[in-house]
This record gives sequence, structure tokens and C-alpha cells, in this order.
Amino acid sequence: MEQYVYLLTVLPLAGFLISGILGKKIGNKTLIGTISTLAVFIPFLIALGCLSQLMSMPEGSRAIFVKYYEWITAGTFTASVSYLLDPLSIVMVLVVTGVGSLIHLYSIGYMHNDPGFAKFFSYLNLFIFAMLNLVLADNFLLIFLGWEGVGLCSYLLIGFWYEQKFTGDAAKKAFIVNRIGDFGFMTAMFFIFTYFGTLDVSVFNQKLAAFSVGDPVLVTIALLLFLGATGKSAQIPLYVWLPDAMAGPTPVSALIHAATMVTAGIYLIARTSLLYALAPFATTIVFAVGMLTAVVAAAIALRQNDIKKVLAYSTVSQLGFMFMALGTGTYWLAIFHLMTHAFFKGLLFLGSGSVIHGMHEEQDIRNMGGLKDKMKITYITFLIGTLAISGIPPLSGFFSKDEILYTNFIYQGLPPYLLSLITAGLTAYYMFRLVSLTFFGKPRYDTHHVHPHESPATMTIPLMILAVLSVVGGFVGLPHFTGVHNYLRDWLNPVFKSANDVILSYRPEHEHAISLELLLVGISILVALTGIIIAYRRFSAIEKIPAQTAVSRILEEKFYVDEFYDKTIIEPVRKTSEGFLWKFFDVKIIDGAVNGIARYISNIGFDWRRLQTGIIQDYTTVSVAGVVIILLYLLFVS
Repeated sequence: MEQYVYLLTVLPLAGFLISGILGKKIGNKTLIGTISTLAVFIPFLIALGCLSQLMSMPEGSRAIFVKYYEWITAGTFTASVSYLLDPLSIVMVLVVTGVGSLIHLYSIGYMHNDPGFAKFFSYLNLFIFAMLNLVLADNFLLIFLGWEGVGLCSYLLIGFWYEQKFTGDAAKKAFIVNRIGDFGFMTAMFFIFTYFGTLDVSVFNQKLAAFSVGDPVLVTIALLLFLGATGKSAQIPLYVWLPDAMAGPTPVSALIHAATMVTAGIYLIARTSLLYALAPFATTIVFAVGMLTAVVAAAIALRQNDIKKVLAYSTVSQLGFMFMALGTGTYWLAIFHLMTHAFFKGLLFLGSGSVIHGMHEEQDIRNMGGLKDKMKITYITFLIGTLAISGIPPLSGFFSKDEILYTNFIYQGLPPYLLSLITAGLTAYYMFRLVSLTFFGKPRYDTHHVHPHESPATMTIPLMILAVLSVVGGFVGLPHFTGVHNYLRDWLNPVFKSANDVILSYRPEHEHAISLELLLVGISILVALTGIIIAYRRFSAIEKIPAQTAVSRILEEKFYVDEFYDKTIIEPVRKTSEGFLWKFFDVKIIDGAVNGIARYISNIGFDWRRLQTGIIQDYTTVSVAGVVIILLYLLFVS
């Protein structure tokens, strides 16, 4: 399959060019959508072939390295366009192309009446191209190219409906906030090249062996890369862009802001796992930020009323769980939760799009209710996704989230475990609040003008496929107490072996106590069920939304974080830029100096111009006077 690896990125790029250049000439929306979907689905089939080839290789040498050409050569620096297919990257490719192709198919129905249909699909294909470059690249510069590519596509897709001001504002917010993280990534690359003389990931990992645990250089690089991951994966303090990004079309929310782009930071840290194993301080920071993000985002989600905003903050919270897994050194577990999250959160976002489509663009769950009989497929699949994210066995989210809770208890102690357990309970509560207000009870909308209906097959088929994956996806990583082989952990272990060996040198391996595991599993299920039951009883038959309390107001306003940033960062920067940099420094200093010189030269010219009287007697007098002065100089001075 090595000869076909290039098609993984070439086909989405071709789809982008076909839809972008020929879309209007083709005209047929179904054909355009089919071409764009195949441009992602065929790479999925190729990735399955590559997976089969990797599985046939010996465990310690499962890697397909493909180098195409030298991209940049300058002195001792070289960067090539080279791809690495190993157990980690193949999982990411399968998630990106598999879930991505389903979202493309869904978009055919969702965007069918949009005049920008062809442009939308061209942007989606360009995003897949950039994301695949990010996860396949074997050097940091090519990873960064994909990193910036997905950021560009995110900007284009969030602001796709540019006629509305709030979509443009959301797109700019996402783009600007991500630049902060990108600065960290770029600075990390400068450090890597300075101290390692290369930007090749494989060479970088090999040279890490020369450094000791806790080396300041490694800690600095790890923290800078984490800053990049914080921006792309929406962690505190750079998470504020993701909820606003829901202004874009729902398929964008599902593809970019649930299943793929926001997981780029998780992938980056997993790819450089040996670096973080050698930098325990940075790993502790990763865990702390992940835990804080998970708790804060879950609390905010409790009182959100926009169906997509609830899912957005849920995504931020679940990304926090993934960072907690990275912070405990269980890198395979972060990828496991990344995969299951792609299934159930992609399903939930597409389900929300189906609800919005059936409700004639209504997104406020306070104006819904009673939809389960009118949108049966959407309801059943949405309920499956909700049970999965809530951690109810045997759905996929149970296995990955429960394992994270278990590792938190083993490696981080009781307080972090209790905090993450509470967060899991909040997840079950706010998700069933969402389900109850949307699908149960009596309609709270105008039944004379709004007539909910089930979505077309192009939208419901992806829902059903993702629902099946949300049910069975967790069986590739069954926990230790089941006594069943954990296929995903063993599959990813060769990638993380070096990092695991380093971690074992300063942290002993824990003993698997079956009784303790079962106890913690029982507690997590009980907490999830408690959250579900409380939410269902409180909201399933509600007819009037209760008035806000002070606490609910704070949660609904998202702890006023945006307002805080506006007052402490945005407004001071704006006022400094406008009052000092523009009106004083630019206008008075820069423009004043340039204009002052121009005025001085102009005045001198004006003064000298007075000598040009136009009277020949004056010119003759001046000429004679000049001759006399020269003669006197020659006679008396010289």
C-alpha cells in the first residue's frame, strides 16, 4: 500500500480544486457532494489497506515511511515532504477520513438549499487535506503547515455565512485566539532546531535520549508545544473561541470542532510523548490545565440554552479529560477517548443539526420539547450518543472515560479523582437536561407555524452509522477487570514504549486490583445514573422554564470570562493602539517626522524661489557680484 499513501492527501486536495473551480459549472449539487464525499471516503478505504499492512508487520517495526521530495534546503537545514504511517497516525487517519466522510454525506442534505453549496464542500475537502497532512507529517514544519491549514479552514467555515456579522466576529475570534497558541508552536520549533539541529520528529525523538529527566530545555519546549495545543484544543485560558465557533454550519461544528481539528493538540502531545515523559513538570501542567478546563466547561454547560452551545462546552470538557489522560502518562488512553469522542460527539452535533433542520433553524432548547415522536431516528440516535458521553455501559464513552477516572485515582490521588468524578456526573446531568428539554414533555414552540419533521436519508444514515460506532467503538479497549485483551492499548504501545519506559524509571507501575477497579466502576456508573435521573425528573415534563437565580445567571454568562478578557486585555490593547500607537505615535511622531521634513524642504524651496524674479538686470547684477567675489578671493585670500 505504500505506493498509494500519497492518495490520502491528493484526493481531498483534488476534491477541493474540483468543487472550488468547477463547482458552479457542474451545477448539480448532488454530483458535487458525491465527488467531495468520495474524495474523503476513498482515502478511508486506502487507510484500511494500510492498517492491514501494518498489522501484518512485526510489532516493533510497524511503520510505513514515505519520503516524496526535499521541500526546503538552506545551509544545514532541510525539511522534506515525508509521511509516517504508524499505529498512532493510522488511528488518526481512520478517524479523520471515516467520520469526515459521514459528515460530508450528511452535509449533502443539510446544505442542499444553500447557494454556497460548492464552496462549502471545497472548504471541507481543503480541511481534510490539511488535517491529514498534520497527522501524517514526519517533521514539525509540515505538521505546522497542516496546523495552520486547519486554522485557515476553520476561519473560512465558521464565517461561511459571512452576510451575518456575528459569524464574521466568531471566525475572527477563532483565528486570533489560535494565533496565540501558534506562537508557542513556532517558538518551540526554533528551540528544537537550535538544540537538536533538526525538525524531523523521528530524529528529534532519537536525540532526546541524550537529555536527562527534567532538563530545562525539554521543559521549555514541552510547555511551548502545550501552549500550541491549548489554543487548538480549546483549553483554559484559550478555550473561548470554540463556543463562539458554533456560529458556523452544524456539519462544521461536527467535523472541525468535535471530531478532528480540536484533537490536533492531543495528537501533538501524543506524538511527542517521549518529550513529555522527560519533562514531568510540563506533564503536571498538562494534567492541571486539563482538569480545570473539564470542570469549568462542564459547569458552564449546565445552564446553556443553545443546543449547539451545550455541545460546544461539552466538547471543551471532554478535551479536558483527554489532557488529563496525557497528564497521567497514559497516552494510549487519550487517543482512546479521542476516538470514542469522535463517534458520540460527531453523532450529537449531527443530531443537533437534524433538530435545527426539523425545527426550521430554531436552536434554543427552551423553545422545543416533544420532538421524540416527530423525529424518531434523530431522537434514538441522539439518545445513544447522550448515553455514551454520560458513561453508561456498554457504550463506547463508558470504557474510555471510566479508564481515565481509574488512572486519575491511581496516579493522581483521591482529590483529583473526586473532581473528575463530579465532572463526569455533571456531564450526565447537562446532557440529559438537553435531551429532556428537546425531546420530552409538551411542545413549547408555536405549533401553528413550526412543524417538526424527520431529516432526509442523507442526514439520518450518518446518524445511524455513528450511533452504531458509539455503541461498539469501546470494545477495542476493554478495561483490565474484564479479562479481555485490550487491542487498542497493545496496538499503540510500540509508539509510546520509550515514553512508558522513562515514566517507569521515576514512577512505579501500579498493581491492577480487580476489586478496586470494580468498585470505582460501580461508583462512576452510580454517579452517571444519578445525574441522568435528576435531570430527567426535573426537565422531562417541564412546561415553563424557571426564572434565573444568581448562580444560574453566572453559569449562563459563562463566568463572565469573555467580559473579563474584554476589560483586561481587549479594551486596554484597543485603547493603547488607538490613543497612543495611532493618534500619538503614528500621527504625531511617524507622520509628524515625515511631513515635517517635507514641509521644511518645501519652505526652503519657496524661499529660494524668491530669487527667481524674472528680471534680467537682477540676474546680471548677481553674476557680476559673483565674479567680483571670486576675483577678490583669488587676489587677497589665495
